[in-house]
Amino acid sequence: MYRPDTANAAARRPRLLVIILVAFFALQLLVFLVFRGAPSPGAQAAAVSHVPVLPRRDADNSGCSGGQVYVYDLPPVFNEDILSPCDALAPWYSLCPYLANDGLGFPANWTNLSTIMPAELVGSWYSSDQFVLEHIVHRRLLTHRCRTTDPARATAFFVPFYAGLSIGRHLWATNSTDADRDKDGVALLSWLHAQTYYKRSHGWDHFIALGRITWDFRRSPDGGWGGSFLLMPGLANITRLVIERHPWDAMDVGIPYPTGFHPRTADDVRSWQQYALSRPRPKLFAFAGAPRSAIKGDFRALLLEECKAAGDACSALNCGEGICIKRNALVVQQFLGARFCLQPRGDSFTRRSLFDCMVAGAVPVLFWRRSAYLQYEWYIPVGNDHEGEWSVFINRDELRARNVTIRGVLAAIPAARVQQMRKRVVEMVPKLVYSAADKEGLGDGMKDALDVMIDGMVRRVAKQRRS
Repeated sequence: MYRPDTANAAARRPRLLVIILVAFFALQLLVFLVFRGAPSPGAQAAAVSHVPVLPRRDADNSGCSGGQVYVYDLPPVFNEDILSPCDALAPWYSLCPYLANDGLGFPANWTNLSTIMPAELVGSWYSSDQFVLEHIVHRRLLTHRCRTTDPARATAFFVPFYAGLSIGRHLWATNSTDADRDKDGVALLSWLHAQTYYKRSHGWDHFIALGRITWDFRRSPDGGWGGSFLLMPGLANITRLVIERHPWDAMDVGIPYPTGFHPRTADDVRSWQQYALSRPRPKLFAFAGAPRSAIKGDFRALLLEECKAAGDACSALNCGEGICIKRNALVVQQFLGARFCLQPRGDSFTRRSLFDCMVAGAVPVLFWRRSAYLQYEWYIPVGNDHEGEWSVFINRDELRARNVTIRGVLAAIPAARVQQMRKRVVEMVPKLVYSAADKEGLGDGMKDALDVMIDGMVRRVAKQRRS
């Protein structure tokens, strides 16, 4: 028997089902749009997930078509005041001399360099310390052609907090507490989070430079080494330019350690490149470093054994008692005389010596992939198709097992191939060094490490906007 009310109810049910399904998929789309800008898994869970659409900037006539950088004028307690007790910033020596010339250090000693290079090249060399990087980057950005003093015109925002120098005062102090190590970072974030342009983007277009490795700022919740600056809420959206990055944190970007070479012009760089390529290199390989006798199975001791066994094919410089810090010219001299340089891990996976080696025109020999290949993507070619262009990788386990020797591996590389690799390394020198250039830069379109840093940061911001 036909019942109109039953038929109408049956007809309404499919329509109701359609409405429910449409509402469900609309909700799914909304959730996707809200969370698609969330940080990568490597970023902290406390990160702000909202990524606003920022206004595009008009191109300017400064040669910075990608965008300009605004440098925050922080209260001096976060940077300049930290430099005041320069005698106490490092435990083994005073950093005071290395703060000269806007962080480049004092001009290199002619006595050390006179036997290494022509006199006209000496003026580009300084005694620089790796831990002063934050000061170097800050001072260079203040005079950089891509700096803007109008935050409304900025693509990216630099936060000149000397976090590495701040925590360096406490890392080895037996009376320092976790609160002491974190105090400046907490205060900095409190100040930054109140700023208009930080609040607008939640930090996605902000960046900071760190003169210590990332692990010095990632203290475990259970305590231990370092501070917890990089784990603090509200920092997770900020890009960290750091001399050694966390390989699986997308907000860390590896940047070069400072070397002693700080050219002022493109001609200075080209003169050095020509010299590095033409200099005779009687040694097959060289190593600069101190053995770590307290470490069981010390790999550096193994490298020194390999060097000794290679006889005249290798030269070694023992960097004990800080000699390679105090007299960096000795390190440069070692690498200028060799075709290859051995680069084991340092106290962590990276070391300044990698950049000393490459600036000197020697081909680095690596034993840990995290020493370079997972670190400096903005600066060196990485990936299986490119690593062999400029470096040699030797499996450290094969070396420990005595299945290979360093001399055997390197001597087997044809001379023409070695020359090609060395040429590729020397081509990379400009973007591995922090120049002493004025506002106009090196000139002739040549970019140094800071230019690469700015380019990388504005690309990063542009990519985030597109997403």
